[in-house]
Amino acid sequence: MAQESPKNSAAEIPVTSNGEVDDSREHGFNRDLKRSLPAGLGLSETQITSHGFDNTKEGVIEAGTFQGGQRTQTKSGPVILADEIKNPAMEKLELVRKWSLNTYKCTRQIISEKLGRGSRTVDLELEAQIDILRDNKKKYENILRLAQTLSTQLFQMVHTQRQLGDAFADLSLKSLELHEEFGYNADTQKLLAKNGETLLGAINFFIASVNTLVNKTIEDTLMTVKQYESARIEYDAYRTDLEELNLGPRDANTLPKIEQSQHLFQAHKEKYDKMRNDVSIKLKFLEENKVKVLHNQLVLFHNAIAAYFAGNQKQLEQTLKQFHIKLKTPGVDAPSWLEEQ
Repeated sequence: MAQESPKNSAAEIPVTSNGEVDDSREHGFNRDLKRSLPAGLGLSETQITSHGFDNTKEGVIEAGTFQGGQRTQTKSGPVILADEIKNPAMEKLELVRKWSLNTYKCTRQIISEKLGRGSRTVDLELEAQIDILRDNKKKYENILRLAQTLSTQLFQMVHTQRQLGDAFADLSLKSLELHEEFGYNADTQKLLAKNGETLLGAINFFIASVNTLVNKTIEDTLMTVKQYESARIEYDAYRTDLEELNLGPRDANTLPKIEQSQHLFQAHKEKYDKMRNDVSIKLKFLEENKVKVLHNQLVLFHNAIAAYFAGNQKQLEQTLKQFHIKLKTPGVDAPSWLEEQ
């Protein structure tokens, strides 16, 4: 044709001699389009790119923000924010979740043991020592209670003897015909009151030492025993979970659960072994300390009681010096263990 029909330059697809698409015209069109737009309007730049003559491929229109002649391509999709700072609320929620799960497992283990359905780990030697310790604690508490009763009654008797001695002394001064008789009784009651105060000091020292042994030393060991028993329950609970998972099928879904259960089981096993070792060491040291303390206190109690009822004031005072027991100033009422508390 002599006259060329008017065509849009964007619709022309030139082809080289090798059969490839010539994109030089395409770049020229894009350049002319950029020049025709005013700069700085913030318009979206449009670029038409031909990807070939393939039937399955079409032209792709890429859009970007026009900023000073440079195109910044915007990508669509979800926006992911880096969680660099942990949320305290989420951490607390996770701790509550772990605590609830652990409590559930332990409660289930305890119920299973009580119903006779679950198995429990038992250290026969250690359990026997713990049972003996608890039984001894009850017996020592009974001795402590009786000694406190004796101290209270002795204090009341000493107080009465002192008052009786003062009454005899007063009558000795006012009754000339019975002056000597009242005087003898006054001296006797005052001597008994003095020896009673000495014995009371020895008994109170015995009570204080046994009270420290029972309510502090033994109680501290029993607190460790409670922690050991809690660790044992957790260990058995996670051991049971692992055994149940191992009996089930092994596939892609259960293998991660088995690995996690194995990790938790190993952690609680180490905790259980540590607590068992701590209890064994504390029981050993407690036994040594108990023998030493009770040996000294029982010797003190025996010697003081024997000297008091034998009327051996010198031996009674010597006993208190042997155990470094200091009495209060004579004439001052010695408070009972109830008044001291």
